[in-house]
Amino acid sequence: MTEPTETYEHRLKRLKMRSMRRGIKEMDILLTAYADANLPRMEASTLDLYDQLLHENDQDLYQWVTGQVATPSPYEALIKDIAQTHQTK
Repeated sequence: MTEPTETYEHRLKRLKMRSMRRGIKEMDILLTAYADANLPRMEASTLDLYDQLLHENDQDLYQWVTGQVATPSPYEALIKDIAQTHQTK
């Protein structure tokens, strides 16, 4: 979640960096493409959800994005959006 003193610009940079530096290369690629295309225009509540998502395990994220495992309800729309962003690249 957002730190009380964190600026909007710093938050975007932090989320971008966390998107780029994952545990597995596949998630680096997927989340970096998504962050580049979407972070600057996200509403605060979506940024909060994305921030939460970045705390999830990479193996779980990869299985959700690829449809191998059902995505937990709080992340369904976000994971669908991430998967679609990558498919259009």
